[in-house]
Amino acid sequence: MPADPRAVLTRPAPGPDRTVAYGDHPDQVADLRCPAGAGPERPLVVVLHGGFWRVEYDRRHTDPLAAALAADGYPVAQLEYRRTGQPGGGWPGTLTDVLTGVAELPRLAAEALPGRVTRAAPILVGHSAGGHLGLYVAATAPATVGGVLALAPVADLGEAYRRDLDSGAVAALLGGGPAEFPDRYAATDPRLLVPTRTRTVVLHGSEDQQVPVEMSRDFVAEATAAGSDISLVELPGCEHFGLIDPESAAWPRVLAELRSLQVDH
Repeated sequence: MPADPRAVLTRPAPGPDRTVAYGDHPDQVADLRCPAGAGPERPLVVVLHGGFWRVEYDRRHTDPLAAALAADGYPVAQLEYRRTGQPGGGWPGTLTDVLTGVAELPRLAAEALPGRVTRAAPILVGHSAGGHLGLYVAATAPATVGGVLALAPVADLGEAYRRDLDSGAVAALLGGGPAEFPDRYAATDPRLLVPTRTRTVVLHGSEDQQVPVEMSRDFVAEATAAGSDISLVELPGCEHFGLIDPESAAWPRVLAELRSLQVDH
């Protein structure tokens, strides 16, 4: 019997070293992890968690991912944000929280972890809805982002709405569909924000049942045609959660693509 791929969501992992606030709300925080071993200062890796932007899912399910990245030598921040189903979540709070957090975290992390983190623009590692948020920040505030590793991202909000992913998740985020709120989709949908100049790698499993891989194929093709610096890595046989599981067969490729972004950085 194969292991449950969702097991990573509740797997115990070491706790963070510090928690910092980028705003006044209890969810406007980020958990910091110091990189293992000695070494020079490195740019921060900001982890943007998924969960279809819903309050039921918070940053805790990315603890195994974040702990593994720190063990590999990266300074890591797990960014929390207000989500749909709670006051201030959805439009526009979820989006503004992530914009603010990404912009503030290099300074906050450098102050909290002296000598281990540069104040350079961070690399964003976003999974699922967090992948959408990473692509959104890179497109709308490119000076704050050094690169994006988008893992099974919701890269086309209009198509995700039409497919009714997670039973109305996009409508909950933006208040309705593209016909009702075209300006909101125009401002937040990665498919409508190309080209972007931030170096981006999209990883997506061919067996993903939560976010169809076709969405990433179409998004990357359109972004490439528009002149974006972007590539797609499709992992045969991989489902949705393997991309954030350090015990999965996909994990070495996740690390390899992150290292390529750090080298470019």
